[in-house]
Amino acid sequence: MELRQLEYFVAVAEEQHFTRAAARLHVVQSAVSAAIKTLERELGAPLLDRNAKRVHLTDAGLALLPRARVALDAARDARDAVAEVRGGLRGTLRIGTLTSIRVIDLPALLGEYHRRHPGVLLQTAVSPMGSRGLVAMLAEHRLDLAFVSVPGPRPAGVHLVELASSVMDLAVPPDHPLAGRAAVPIEELGGLDFIDLPAGYGNRDVADRAFAAASVRRHVTIEITDIGTSADYVRNGLGVALLPRFLLTGGKGLVTIPVTGADLRWPLSLAVPADRPPGAAARALISLTADFLPVS
Repeated sequence: MELRQLEYFVAVAEEQHFTRAAARLHVVQSAVSAAIKTLERELGAPLLDRNAKRVHLTDAGLALLPRARVALDAARDARDAVAEVRGGLRGTLRIGTLTSIRVIDLPALLGEYHRRHPGVLLQTAVSPMGSRGLVAMLAEHRLDLAFVSVPGPRPAGVHLVELASSVMDLAVPPDHPLAGRAAVPIEELGGLDFIDLPAGYGNRDVADRAFAAASVRRHVTIEITDIGTSADYVRNGLGVALLPRFLLTGGKGLVTIPVTGADLRWPLSLAVPADRPPGAAARALISLTADFLPVS
C-alpha cells in the first residue's frame, strides 16, 4: 500500500467523482482509477461503488477513509519535521474561511505568512453551510484549521481558540419606525422582516439562539451568503438585520440600535481538529494570527 494510492482514494471519496479528483490532484483520470484498483486488489475488497452518477464509498471504503486521512496526516507531519530541521517549512496548508471576515485582515495575514514561509502552498476553502460546514470538514481532516464563528457549546471533534468578538446590533433604514430609538428590547422584534444568512453561519446561529431564549418568533424573509452585503439590503428597504458592530461602523444610510435582553455576541475563533496536534505549517499560522487581531 502506497501513500499515493491513499491520497488518490481520499480525493475521490471527498469529490465523489473521478474526474474532479484527478483535476484536484493534477493527474490524468486513468492514473487515479489505476491506483485505486490496485489498492482494492491489495486490500481484497471494493472501496468504491462506481455504478451511480456519483461515486459512493462501500462499507470497506467507509472504514478505510478515516484511517487513510490519518496516514496522510502522519506523512505530512514527518515531512514537516524534516523541513523544520532544514530551516524551512514545506507542504500544503488547508485553511477554512468565512465568506467575510472583516474583523481580521485575512489577505494581509496570509500575505505575511507567504512571505515568511514561501515553501508552503496556501489553499483556502469556504463551505455553503458556513461555520457548521467548516467544522465538519475539520473533523473529517479535509482542513488543517479554519476561521469560524461558533456560538454556544464547543462542537465535537474540534478545539476552538477565540480570536475576537463583536456585539450584533439591529440595522434599520433611516425611515424605519424604530430608527429614533436609543435601544430596543428583543421582544419587540418579532414582527419584523429580517435579512440573514442561512442556518449554520455564525451570525445566524447567534440570532436564532437569542430569539429562542427570549421565546420570540422571528421572520427571515431574505437569505444571503455574504454578511458583508447585508447592510446594502437594509439600505434598500428590504428588511432589517442583526449585524456585528465592526460591519456597521461609519455605515451610511443606516441606523444602528442596540438590542436589550439578549445575548448577541458574535465570536470569531480559530478551530483545529481535536484528535491530532496541528502540523508545523498550521502552528506557524496560528502564532502569526495574534499579530493581526484588532486592538482591544
